[in-house]
Amino acid sequence: MAHQATPARRARLGRALGPEPKAVSGAVLLLPGGDEVSGRRPSPLLAAASVRAVGRRLARAGREDGLAAHVVHYRLRGWNGGEANLAQDAAWAVDEVVRRYGDVPVCLVGLAMGGRAGLRAGGHEAVNSVVALAPWLPVEGGSAPPEPVKQLVGRQVLIVHGTNDGRSDPELSFRLAARAKKANRDVCRFEVHAEGHGLTQYRDEVLALTEDFVMGALFGRPVSRPVRDALAAPPPLGLRMPLAAGFSPSRR
Repeated sequence: MAHQATPARRARLGRALGPEPKAVSGAVLLLPGGDEVSGRRPSPLLAAASVRAVGRRLARAGREDGLAAHVVHYRLRGWNGGEANLAQDAAWAVDEVVRRYGDVPVCLVGLAMGGRAGLRAGGHEAVNSVVALAPWLPVEGGSAPPEPVKQLVGRQVLIVHGTNDGRSDPELSFRLAARAKKANRDVCRFEVHAEGHGLTQYRDEVLALTEDFVMGALFGRPVSRPVRDALAAPPPLGLRMPLAAGFSPSRR
C-alpha cells in the first residue's frame, strides 16, 4: 500500500463573530495566546474561548459600521524561535481578509503570545492598528536581536498590561513601547494596577478600552480623553497610563 503524506497544517479563520455585515468596511483579527516552543496543534475551542469576549464586544460595537471579527486558528501552538509561526499565521489571516472583503482596514487584537504575533505582523499593508493585551515578549539582551518595531510605523498601537503579570513581564512591553514611540507617535500603553496576566479583575475596563481604541482606529470614531492623552503624552507618561476603574467609552 502506497504511503500517504500527512496533509500540511494550515491556518484558518473562524466563523465571523455575531451576524456578518452585508458590506464589510473593517475587520478585526483575534489572535489567541500560544507557547514559546511547541509543534502541537492548538485546540480550536480553547483558543477561541480566550479571545471570544473581546471579539464579541467588538463585533457588537462595530456592527453598524460594517465590522467583521474573526478568530485566527494557528497551525501550531508555538512561536518556535526564528520561525515565528504565530506571526506568519497572523499575516496569512490578513491576506485572507483582503481576499474575502477587499481593501478594508484591519486591526490585529492579540492576547499574550498572540499580542507578540500582532505586533510582529503589524507591518502588513492592510493593518492600520494593533492591540496587544498582556503581550508575551522575549527577554532582551544577549545575542538575540531586540523585538522589531519599525513595522509599526504608520499604525495605531495600544498595549495593555497588568503590573503584577507573572507570566508576561510588563517591563518588557514598556521597553518595546518606548522604542516604538520613538519612530511612531501613535503608540500608547495602559497599565492595570495590581492586575495579573489574565486581566480578569478589571475585565470590563479592559474590554471598554479595547473597544474605544479599535472603533477609533478602524472607523474614525472619537476616542476617550484617556486615550487621547496617552497618545499625546511623551514617554514615559503615555506609556504608563493607568487604566482607571470604571473606564467606559461612553464617558468621554
